[in-house]
Amino acid sequence: MISVQQLKHFTRQVFLSIGFSDADADLATTVLVQADLRGVDSHGVARLAGYVRLYDHGRLNPTPDIRIVHETPSTAVVDGDRGVGLVVGPKAMQIAIGKARTAGTGWVAVRNSNHFGIAGYHAMMALEHDMIGWAMTNAAPLVAPTFSLDKLLGTNPYAVAVPALTQPPFVADFASTAVAYGKLEILQRKGLPIPPGWAQDAEGNPTTDANPLPSGGALLPLGSDREHGSHKGYGLGAIVDIFSGVLSGANYGPWVPPFATAGFMTAQEGVGSGTGHFFGAMRVDAFRPADEFKQHMDQWISAFRGARAVPGKQVLIPGDPERDMEAERGQHGIPLLEPVEKGLQTLAERFGLPWG
Repeated sequence: MISVQQLKHFTRQVFLSIGFSDADADLATTVLVQADLRGVDSHGVARLAGYVRLYDHGRLNPTPDIRIVHETPSTAVVDGDRGVGLVVGPKAMQIAIGKARTAGTGWVAVRNSNHFGIAGYHAMMALEHDMIGWAMTNAAPLVAPTFSLDKLLGTNPYAVAVPALTQPPFVADFASTAVAYGKLEILQRKGLPIPPGWAQDAEGNPTTDANPLPSGGALLPLGSDREHGSHKGYGLGAIVDIFSGVLSGANYGPWVPPFATAGFMTAQEGVGSGTGHFFGAMRVDAFRPADEFKQHMDQWISAFRGARAVPGKQVLIPGDPERDMEAERGQHGIPLLEPVEKGLQTLAERFGLPWG
């Protein structure tokens, strides 16, 4: 167990060690550790060594010139200049929020970026402005579309954050696959199998192997198989890919470069620039008075919370588990798996930083 402040301090020092500015190191640290705080361990400091490897391979620019390359009053295309998505993403979302202030809605497509952490962080940036936030990103091809043996899509997560008045906000943040790849990485570190429905082997058969990808296997779309609606997960992942990659000028489909932790893959960029994201901000009062809307969101949330549940269960609102975990870990600290802690210790030795 490590305190949040200790983890933030260490993470910030690592980013500074590879050339980040103070401000960008602060921002990247905040976004990354927020994943651990919210219980999304697959996207937190377990990824820190991967960002360093991206830097080592020349795929991450620690001092990017993040700029708008095309815009209208309500839209923009942002070039991330190979910056880390943990920094590019929030800056692009701020542009979307700024456009929404004047135009009612703001939409920003991003190219030439890298892995941006949890989608929910970026979407939630809109909440304090009485806006609805949207965030999505494409990712390296680990996923076989329904009936495919080829990997053509990433886990391609999608997040929407909606403000309420007295109730906590509605925050839906999920991959378009049966499970995010980071969940497999966690089970790989623990030496455990995966549940059925998460992946297929090279012949398209169900597998419980936690590491099926190097041997030709693939992750499955949300729904797992056609009978359980995998075509819907495939469709959602495709939408995210088109908005994030085709619309922005980033790579898309099988050409999206891998994150550095995917050692069995090599970058095959060729149809665009880096990884792509897509962000949106919608001013609530562009549709109806903000307080009126938020009162009705309270009523919506209360109705779902009050739903009769099966014995021993409770109906949750999207964002509830993460919010509860954030409160717990903010008070008691963040647990680290032994392989993750060893990876952080290796970074400490490399950069001459104290650990523990």
